[in-house]
Amino acid sequence: MALTSTNQALLDAQLELWHNTFGYIKSMALKSALDLRIADAIHSHGGGATLPQVVAAVKLHPSKIPCLRRLMRVFAATGVLSADQSPSGGGEPVYALTPVSRLLVGSSQNLAPFTAMILHPSFVAPFLELGTWFQKEMPEPCVFKHTHGLTLWEHAARDATFDALVNDSMVSDSHFIMDIAIKECPGAFQGISSLVDVGGGLGAAAQAISKAFPGVKCSVLDLDHVVAKAPSGTGVQYIAGDMFESVPPADAMFFKWVLHDWGDEDCIKILKNCKKAIPPREEGGKVIIMDIVVEEGSSNLKQTETQALFDLYMTLVNGMERDEQEWKSIFFQAGFSDYKISPVLGARSIIEVYP
Repeated sequence: MALTSTNQALLDAQLELWHNTFGYIKSMALKSALDLRIADAIHSHGGGATLPQVVAAVKLHPSKIPCLRRLMRVFAATGVLSADQSPSGGGEPVYALTPVSRLLVGSSQNLAPFTAMILHPSFVAPFLELGTWFQKEMPEPCVFKHTHGLTLWEHAARDATFDALVNDSMVSDSHFIMDIAIKECPGAFQGISSLVDVGGGLGAAAQAISKAFPGVKCSVLDLDHVVAKAPSGTGVQYIAGDMFESVPPADAMFFKWVLHDWGDEDCIKILKNCKKAIPPREEGGKVIIMDIVVEEGSSNLKQTETQALFDLYMTLVNGMERDEQEWKSIFFQAGFSDYKISPVLGARSIIEVYP
């Protein structure tokens, strides 16, 4: 029996509302997969495992087997796992890793630490109060401080476990994205002899650049408590300092997912310090930024939605994602004369900014 167009439209709207309302269940299901190490369990079985094999690997109580089957159904429905009928015809599907869940296992491109940080209660809880936060006057407090009483950076400086959560997250992202960046846009890192990774944490990005371009002397600038935990024997120099005060001289300044943490005035201040520290363009001077450039009207709807979500997410620290005109504005206000955007990193881009 066919529905009337009016009722079909109402039911379609209800389905879309439900899809958005229950969206957080997908995130929490993914968090449970990390907690239970489900992807690792499947990976240990050669990339495919039945439910009993997963249960044995993650050591669940048998009473939770029906619930686990429902969890696995969510992963299959959302593309985190695939589910195919067992060749033996036993009735239980064989769950296998997909390109998404392969990013949660292994060592070279493992984004589990980044995913774990985003889904950690300290990062999730502030968004339960987002509506209340919107009633506060800018710029203080940010969403994180509104909930926890401290900014994210203050919390990291005081809590070693939380600091490790953040640093491990950034290291995992660097291990994932830097290989792609260097292969897809090598010119960004050529023609220079020195580079400072500003706010570079434990230096995973700088290490990748140093390895790919041995002739480039790479350094990392970050706060005292971060540099104190930096690894040794990496071939990268670690410098304790504050980018709002000054940056050490080099041919190029590199920012990976740093400037989106700050508002325009702070970014302009940081970039002015960079301009003082680099040589003229004809001598190789530039700033290299790896960040989102929001693209309006893109045909890639998932990328458009993800960029919009990231922009709202940055209220966590009173940061923001920027479109090209917003980037251009802070570049020129900081005294730079030109820039080039290379959209080669999916939702992110490489931006080269010239004095």
